[in-house]
Amino acid sequence: MNLAEYFAQTEGTVILSTADGAGKVDAAVYSKPRLIEEDSLALLMSDRLSHANVQVNPYAVLLFLENSPGWNGKRIYLKKIKEERNTDLARSLVHHKHGDIEKINVNLVYFQIEEIRPLTGD
Repeated sequence: MNLAEYFAQTEGTVILSTADGAGKVDAAVYSKPRLIEEDSLALLMSDRLSHANVQVNPYAVLLFLENSPGWNGKRIYLKKIKEERNTDLARSLVHHKHGDIEKINVNLVYFQIEEIRPLTGD
């Protein structure tokens, strides 16, 4: 099963870990990523700490904890490659619960997948 199928078929929680330029770490809950190609993905990011961190330090780790018994999931090591702000594509991916989508900034941030490991162990 490739990564796109995995995310489409598996329910779970996404946690993105980032660090600022000084190495101070942050972790935040995110929605599932969008797979762009086999080796890249994109995340919707608001103008918050995680987004600020990837502006100065392009590396991040996405943890995906499956909603199943045990400790199943993936650790996906990422490097930011580009982003787009307030594009039609980015706005189309936002859940409509946010109200007037035209009034918020929407960042679609693209990452290169550098490594995929199991959630636990190697």
